Amino acid sequence: MVVKTIRLTPDGVKNFVNVASKCDFDIDVSYNRYIVDGKSFLGVYGLDFNRPLKVAYNGYNAEFEELLKALSVAC
Repeated sequence: MVVKTIRLTPDGVKNFVNVASKCDFDIDVSYNRYIVDGKSFLGVYGLDFNRPLKVAYNGYNAEFEELLKALSVAC
């Protein structure tokens, strides 16, 4: 399981979900005790964008990795 920390904006949710939907593995996006499906627009859009989000997944997709690299935050 790979876990990365990212920052999303309301405008970036559509792109994130579009790229995540192309992956053939599950993607969970979470903060605190809230966990949503990374392929669900409404689920991701309902998160608090003022906080860093954790993305957990178990697979590889080059486009998804590039997106996560662009959205990542230093921890």
